[in-house]
Formats: sequence, C-alpha cells, structure tokens
Amino acid sequence: MANSDTPFGFKPVKHLSGAPWNGKANVYYIPATDNTAMFKGDAVKSAGDADATGRFPTVTQAAAANTIRGVVIGFGDNPNVMVQADYPLRYYRPAATAMYCLVVDDPFVIFEIQEDSVGNSITAAMVGLSTDIVVGAGSTTTGKSAMELDSSDTATAAGQCKILRLVNREDNELGNHAKWEVTIIEHEMLSSADV
Repeated sequence: MANSDTPFGFKPVKHLSGAPWNGKANVYYIPATDNTAMFKGDAVKSAGDADATGRFPTVTQAAAANTIRGVVIGFGDNPNVMVQADYPLRYYRPAATAMYCLVVDDPFVIFEIQEDSVGNSITAAMVGLSTDIVVGAGSTTTGKSAMELDSSDTATAAGQCKILRLVNREDNELGNHAKWEVTIIEHEMLSSADV
C-alpha cells in the first residue's frame, strides 16, 4: 500500500529517553513586521528580539540550513491564556500579524515528519544520517505546516535533522512520502553558533 502524501511538518512524539512527550512548550512572540505566515508543525529560529514586555523572545520561520529553536504547536493572541497545547486559539498565524506561539524548544524531543520524496526516497541505509528541511506553504484550512524532510540531501555530516527510524505503523512503509522519526541536531540549545 502506498504512503499517503499528507505533509504536517514536525509532530512531537516522545523524548530521547523513551518517555512520552509531555506536552511542554514555551511561549514565544512573532511581531507584525514578520511577513511570513506560520503554521502548526513549522520549525522556527530565534529572531533576536522580544515582545514589549521582554518576557517572550521573537521567532521566525526557519529555512533549510538554519539553526532551529524549536517547533510551533499552537498560536494565540494572549500569552497568558496559552496554557493547553491541545487547544490553541488559532489554527495558524497569518502574515504580518502580531501573535504569540507555543514552541517545543526541548532539543531532546523526537518528532515525526514526512519526507518530500523529490529526487529519491529515504532508504533503510540512510537511517542515522542527517538531512535538512524543505519549506512549503502550509494550509490555512487545517493550520498544518507543509515542512518535510529533504530526502535527496541525506549526509553523514551537516543537516538539521538526524534520521532515527521509520515510523512503526501499519500505514507507513519505505518509499515515497514515508514518515520518519527524527531529532533536531542543528538546535539553538545545542549549538554555540550565532542565531
């Protein structure tokens, strides 16, 4: 059975320790000067500022080769009511709109993500390699990201994500649009590089 082509960005699933993901995230801010729409599952990077209170650092959508701060799991207009990641107030963040977002910024979280299958598909021999992300236009209907793994960019050296294993589900197999478990290895909390 062929894999469905249903990109959703990064979905947190568990910790490297084997413990289930506990839903923890931190609040960040996206200023109105940011002209890129953002979606649940998008990887973000630090933008080097904060909201007017100084309590909530700014982030912007990450691109291939960027060092990543974390993954967005929800949006809200007020940082003080964004207490449950499962019930965000917004599906997505429209471009040029000031908004707060919940970001899974723990570098030891494992995420599920779909490969783009452009050029080739990721094979079993590529498990343990790293690769970058591919940014796509998310859905304003579902709020889901269109970010995927770059299946033609796997390498032993540089790459934003480490490929851990194929997601073990009946509806997932090696081939086009396979879903993979990954960690973010080019992570701001693990790197001394400038952000």
